[in-house]
Amino acid sequence: MVKFKNFIVGRIASIKYAAKGSWILISSEHSIMAQTIIAIAVTVLGFLFQITTHEWLFQIIAIALVIVAESLNTAIEKIADFIHPEYHKQIGVIKDVAAGAAFFAAIFAVIIGLIIYVPKFL
Repeated sequence: MVKFKNFIVGRIASIKYAAKGSWILISSEHSIMAQTIIAIAVTVLGFLFQITTHEWLFQIIAIALVIVAESLNTAIEKIADFIHPEYHKQIGVIKDVAAGAAFFAAIFAVIIGLIIYVPKFL
């Protein structure tokens, strides 16, 4: 019973740390702020255009993909800056690659958005 209680306490602590990290991202990182605003906007559009269940699923996955990619990009940048605060060519490449991953996620999210919403205007 003690192991189970420790497990539960540990999971509650993990949730607390994750919520704290989410709040740090939303309140301090401009890219996450922008993505959150875009996510809210397309969610409102989804209700206005009464998109289908399948469209909602794709839209939610696209939103999640972009926010997760931007969050990981931020984490990688912060680790890289901590490890090597001065400019370093290899650190620059690492940061660019991480940003590229977030860019890919955003491009695919835009494509999904176009597939969902362009027909609504035709």
